[in-house]
Amino acid sequence: MNNFKHKKSLGQNFLKDETILNNIVNAVDLQKNDLVIEIGPGQGALTKKIQEKKVNLICYEIDERTKPYLEKIKESKTNIIYEDILQADIYGDIQDYKYENLYVIANLPYYITTPIIKKIIDSNLNVKTMLLMVQKEVAERFCAKSGSKNYGSLTIYLNYFYEIEKLFDVPRTCFNPAPNVDSAVVKFQKRDNKFKVLNEDNFFNLVKNAFRQKRKNLKNNLENYDLNKINDILNNYNLSLKNRAEEIPIEVFVTISNNL
Repeated sequence: MNNFKHKKSLGQNFLKDETILNNIVNAVDLQKNDLVIEIGPGQGALTKKIQEKKVNLICYEIDERTKPYLEKIKESKTNIIYEDILQADIYGDIQDYKYENLYVIANLPYYITTPIIKKIIDSNLNVKTMLLMVQKEVAERFCAKSGSKNYGSLTIYLNYFYEIEKLFDVPRTCFNPAPNVDSAVVKFQKRDNKFKVLNEDNFFNLVKNAFRQKRKNLKNNLENYDLNKINDILNNYNLSLKNRAEEIPIEVFVTISNNL
């Protein structure tokens, strides 16, 4: 694809490092009865590695200029859909497949990383594992623990559904063209035992409000809630309304939400 004009507007940075490509695909135990969704196959480098596992594969590619390259590597178990993943009916697209486990593997465009992940969650796909290449700083935010500066409402939202770990960093030199930042591969593993939240809407609203102004404490950010009840719960964890949201573990937010 030496003559291919990469579109910065689409976040087109194609992975070219063979070792990294192999490490991504081998990070999960893919079997021939599984179904993999790849987002943004681009030149098909990662696509070919996935195909070696003999799985069913659906690729979503927004840029039809990649069609001549992708059609060359298309196989009987590979379906390439030239559509914006954010507009696609993913749930409908996978209904004709019989599969054991569902995986998502993607080198995500940096500018729409979070919307794509939310799309997958909202589509009720029952994804077992996601292997996602994202900006390194974003990966650290996804995996952050309470008490760290990277811990935020997005961290809690994603960790509510998945156990998340950073597998390895990927230098910018592994891409063509090279982006301005380094990347990391993150593994999202579906939680077998989700947090027992009585009302998800109330829980996510509580978390969002708690982080409304990150430099302010809970007393200020949650002023419209029952502060006495919240404080009683916090005291059980040796915390108080003087703490900031970034210091509150997800299980404490769950307890507060359920009691409210």
